[in-house]
Amino acid sequence: MELAVVGADGIARCWWCAGDPIYEAYHDQEWGRPIRDDQQLFALLMLEGFQAGLSWRTILHRRASFARAFANWDPEIIAAYGAVDIERLMNDPGIIRNRLKVNGTVRNAQAYLQIRAETGSFADYIWTFVNGQTITRPRIARMDEGLSTTPESDAMAKALKKRGFTFVGSTICYAFMQSAGLVDDHAQGCHLAL
Repeated sequence: MELAVVGADGIARCWWCAGDPIYEAYHDQEWGRPIRDDQQLFALLMLEGFQAGLSWRTILHRRASFARAFANWDPEIIAAYGAVDIERLMNDPGIIRNRLKVNGTVRNAQAYLQIRAETGSFADYIWTFVNGQTITRPRIARMDEGLSTTPESDAMAKALKKRGFTFVGSTICYAFMQSAGLVDDHAQGCHLAL
C-alpha cells in the first residue's frame, strides 16, 4: 500500500485521508499543526477518547455535533454536568452515545481544571511531554514502520491517568499527539512531509 496517495486534486497526502473531502481538508489544514490553546487541546483529547474503537472519520464527521452537545467543549460547564446532562447526551443521536465515554468526559473536565489550576496552563503541561517542541519522526515508507505508541505517549498516558483522566491510553495519547502537532508524522511523499 502506498503511504502517500494522490487525490483528485493532484495533491499527495497521507493514505488515511484519501478520497474523503472532509478528511482531506482536516489533514491539510489541521492534523499535525501545533495547538497551544488549552481548550482546543482539551476538545481534541476528548474527541480522541470518543474515537477509541471507532474510526477517526466517524468522529470527524460528528465533530460539530459533539461541540454542540458538549457546550463547545467548555471544561468548566462540562465539569458541572449531572445526571440530567448525562441523560441528555445519551439521547443525542449526533454523538457517540457510550455511557462510559460520556461520564469519562465529565471526569476528564474536572481533571483538566485541576491541572490548569495547578500549572496555570493545560497546554504548557501537555507540551512538557515533548520538551515544548514538535517531534519530527522519520518519514515512514511502509505500514510496518508506523508507530502506535512511543515513550512520550506512554508517559503522557500514565501522567494523565494518575491525575484522574480516563480514555487516555498510550495509543489514544499518541494519536492525540499526532493530531495536536506534538508529533509530525506525515508519511513519506505527503505534500506536508517537509
